[in-house]
Amino acid sequence: MTNATEFFDMNAAPLRVGKVRLKVRDLETVSSFYQSVLGLARIGGSEQEAILGTGEKPLLVLEADPALAPGDRRQAGLFHTAFLMPTRADLAHWVAHVAEARVRLQGASDHIVSEAFYLADPEGNGIEVYADRPVARWRGADGNIAMTTEPLDVQDLLAAAEGPGWAGYPENGSIGHVHLQVGDTTAADGFYRDVLGFDIAADYPGASFYGSGGYHHQLAGNIWNSRGAAQRPDNMAGLDMVEIIARGPADIERIVERAKAAGLEPATGPEGTTLRDPWGTTIALRV
Repeated sequence: MTNATEFFDMNAAPLRVGKVRLKVRDLETVSSFYQSVLGLARIGGSEQEAILGTGEKPLLVLEADPALAPGDRRQAGLFHTAFLMPTRADLAHWVAHVAEARVRLQGASDHIVSEAFYLADPEGNGIEVYADRPVARWRGADGNIAMTTEPLDVQDLLAAAEGPGWAGYPENGSIGHVHLQVGDTTAADGFYRDVLGFDIAADYPGASFYGSGGYHHQLAGNIWNSRGAAQRPDNMAGLDMVEIIARGPADIERIVERAKAAGLEPATGPEGTTLRDPWGTTIALRV
């Protein structure tokens, strides 16, 4: 059995994803989907908001407004929210769960660094469910993180299922990364690398993958559907906020200094320090 220390410790990264907030048109339908398909629990909220997570940890906030325009895949915003399973066995149990429930998946990929499955919620918000491979397998002969998209051996994965079956999203699961649609990768690099302080861990044609602490990516941005997109309309369903958890107050102070130097205006409110990326998505920073 693989030793747990061979896997990346997300809590040790200087920057990592906390929770994601989506604006939705039909709260009951979308919330029920995340609970039944991903196994998230409703841990808070109101008639117009559902806070979903595992244990006491919020991962996804859904805010309802039936008057919102439907999401548009050509706009900047969300490509997918990626839910990280703690172990390969957890991922195998989830795959067996969605197969039994006849949930429609959009794809499955071997990325070298991870094994991943793709689907969408009832309003078209992209979802990835994945498990990391050991860190030692992430890098090529040149020492750089090597990522690709190859067919996944699903049967080999299913053979890894051990212990009790699927019982809901694991308590030590998390959002491993958020992949964004952006209008321009140079502008995305200027914000996510130069202001927030992520490294460019890898790149594809038309996409940058942003990592912190040596992870393959906590964030990514691509122009595959959204090349040249302007700021996302405020009255449109879809991604609203990504929370980034910093290691300490000094990390946030440095981000604020870089933001001001770049001509951006950080705000302070109930969500902590917030910035807007070039396409209007709120990035909330907290310790």
